Amino acid sequence: MHDLGPAARELAGVVAQVGEADLDRPTPCGEWSVRQLLGHLLAFAGHFVRVARHEPGQAGGPPTDLPADWRAELDARLADLAAAWAEPRAWEGEGSAGGLTMPRAELGVVAVEELVLHGWDLAQSVGADFTVRDEDLAAVAGFVANFEHAPQEARTGLYGPVVHAETAGELERVLALAGRDPRRPLAPAG
Repeated sequence: MHDLGPAARELAGVVAQVGEADLDRPTPCGEWSVRQLLGHLLAFAGHFVRVARHEPGQAGGPPTDLPADWRAELDARLADLAAAWAEPRAWEGEGSAGGLTMPRAELGVVAVEELVLHGWDLAQSVGADFTVRDEDLAAVAGFVANFEHAPQEARTGLYGPVVHAETAGELERVLALAGRDPRRPLAPAG
């Protein structure tokens, strides 16, 4: 088991800083805007709550339009996500996400990876601080390392091409392996 609570709360703190003027800003997630990234996070969180609870549901899928109350909705889903994965049963058996069936223990790590990488993406997009706990970073590093030497077609839909650059630390190395350039922040213009 892994405690998703700290990463979910850190992401929720970044979400709270997103203003309406930020919604059309670019993100490190390929062609996604902040609006699309938030839509993806809503879908992801809802789906992974159902995975943890052994309930059927639709996959997280591509970004969706934001509901009018997106901030409150995402905050609630992130809290539900952390609570659902705090239950030992969430980590038992198999579940499905992204069209793949795998052990729920691995899906829980995917949930941590989504919170950390997309939390960083969102923070970069709006110029917010983002802190990653060592245990969260270790879980994400282990997952991302599985794709380090995979051909790009196996990474498509997950990550962009590996960024080859000198990195200052483990977070920057993980970001580079996940196709993000940690040296190129997208902080908002003045």
